[in-house]
Amino acid sequence: MKAFRLFTSLFLILFYTVIPVYANPAESKPRVIVLTDIENEPDDAESLVRFLTYANHFDVEGIIATTSVWLRNKTAEWRIHEILEAYKEVQPNLLKHEADYPSFEELKSKTKVGIPKYGMKGVGEGQDSEGSEWIIKALKKDDPRPLWVLAWGGPNCLAQALWKLEQNESAEDLEKYLNKLRVYTISDQDDSGPWMRRTFPDLFYICTPGYAHNGREGYHFATWSGISGDQFHGRFPGGNREVISKEWIRENIQENHGPLGAEYPDVAYLMEGDTPSFLYLINNGLGCSEHPDYGSWGGRYEYYTPRTEKYFFEPETRPLWTNAMDEVYSDVDQQYHTGNHATIWRWREAFQNDFAARMDWCTKGYEQANHPPVVALAHKEVIETTEGEKVLLQAEGCSDPDGDMLTYRWTYYREVGNSVYWLKLENEDAAEASFTAPSMGIPQTLHFILAVTDDGEPALTRYKGVIVKVK
Repeated sequence: MKAFRLFTSLFLILFYTVIPVYANPAESKPRVIVLTDIENEPDDAESLVRFLTYANHFDVEGIIATTSVWLRNKTAEWRIHEILEAYKEVQPNLLKHEADYPSFEELKSKTKVGIPKYGMKGVGEGQDSEGSEWIIKALKKDDPRPLWVLAWGGPNCLAQALWKLEQNESAEDLEKYLNKLRVYTISDQDDSGPWMRRTFPDLFYICTPGYAHNGREGYHFATWSGISGDQFHGRFPGGNREVISKEWIRENIQENHGPLGAEYPDVAYLMEGDTPSFLYLINNGLGCSEHPDYGSWGGRYEYYTPRTEKYFFEPETRPLWTNAMDEVYSDVDQQYHTGNHATIWRWREAFQNDFAARMDWCTKGYEQANHPPVVALAHKEVIETTEGEKVLLQAEGCSDPDGDMLTYRWTYYREVGNSVYWLKLENEDAAEASFTAPSMGIPQTLHFILAVTDDGEPALTRYKGVIVKVK
């Protein structure tokens, strides 16, 4: 027992010695490839409209039309091109508000097509496609940054790319490509996802495993559905419903927001079920892409092997980044709610307002639109302290490009760290908050989120994360 305690203490000390800070550096945009079964239902087109308003946050390496469980024998790349044509019209206006929006010609040249076959029927000898070859080319590019593949539909063209690399590359080179790859997939929309996780056990993979069992029942359990999941007959309590209503979407997105907004279709089943995959990567100061357990607009995930459920394609044989639970207070019903969906809907008002502002950018001049605040701290993003010490959390030098007034909110993100204690934050709604470091007898990490919101229309929020290491 003493040896076990010693090992545990040493492990915790080593584990918490080096901790990545929050967010992705602005100068290092994530490389992104989108796989979309667009036109299986309206939500992929909805997500693509939003994705393009954030296209300057990414190095878009490709948009690939794929199949899925709902679109088994064809692809619909034509719909991607329709929406890109609308983006072409608004891109010059978007550039008035932020830099680096890619050109229409660049995005058009990177739009590719996967094989029109379902799942593993499109993986193996003779199953190459324009999409799978494009993924291989991106993985082989001389670029040290990870390549994020965001699977809104079936990922079999990614599976084909990995199958071909395994056949033709040395074990050393294959490992190099796998180490560069990051996958965030919206459930399993074909059987190639489970095959990849089983075949390549070290592949970085974010997913709620499974498919639509008994209609769409399996999707109710997925973290991503927290983006607007209470549209499913009001099953998911908590979160602001007004900002996902048809009326809100019509007023803030579809009407009077130019040709890109006009391409946003009416919601049929679930608003933008694929959007969390790229909300996760937006550089807003909230999350850390290499740490899904830190949480972001795209949800929070933990690394473990999930138990088999009836809606899985097959039992999971390895850990992956999957559902995590947050306990969140909802201003809507003045109650606490616990669940994996809460890891997304807790941010819903902020990410919906942010989308609405970017749709304004499509048609308005800089002076007529709102822009997000700039957040700064008076200290480093990692603070070291000892048990019983008072810790100051301080925002300093925050600003707003439009001269708007700013409000502050500090939140203790209890689920992310290893402390079991609830903390009482003093002055949580001020630029400077404080707390007393709790005593556990072992090293602790405590995670805090500073949210800074302007009073513009719509109100926009940006963040800073602070990690407190308690010796």
